[in-house]
Amino acid sequence: MEYLSQECYDQLVAELNHLNKVELPKAQDELAEARAKGDLSENFEYHAAKRELRRIMGRIRFKTNVLQFARVLDTSNLSSDVVGVLRKVEFTNLTNNTTMTYTIVNQHEANLKEGKISIKSPIGEALAGKKVGDVAEAALPNGSIIKLRIDSITIEQ
Repeated sequence: MEYLSQECYDQLVAELNHLNKVELPKAQDELAEARAKGDLSENFEYHAAKRELRRIMGRIRFKTNVLQFARVLDTSNLSSDVVGVLRKVEFTNLTNNTTMTYTIVNQHEANLKEGKISIKSPIGEALAGKKVGDVAEAALPNGSIIKLRIDSITIEQ
């Protein structure tokens, strides 16, 4: 089950529609055009078009699979008692006394520039289920462990 914001769900649906209605027909036309040029064994355009068609088909399958198991979270029903998806969390890194604020999101929405981290990231996993005042330990990819104190939890609208 994939829990998404309405914004992410709409974006995935739009991407899937674009792939199906624009990119797929274009790739099929390019493949047919390249196939019509003759000898397929040494036809670079044919192999490139075939590769592109496979890439697009793979993206369509992936997006369809994500949407098949997606559930849009209604933010009005969420609680700000514990850290979870679509909660904005302010926490302090106790190692260097730095305060940070991130919104915990599904991995399809994660974007550090927008202040969104995945629930499946090391920090997201460490914070999940914790309450204000709790200290979580996150094991980072470089092998270090950091301690994070949760200062506040709010619902992301």
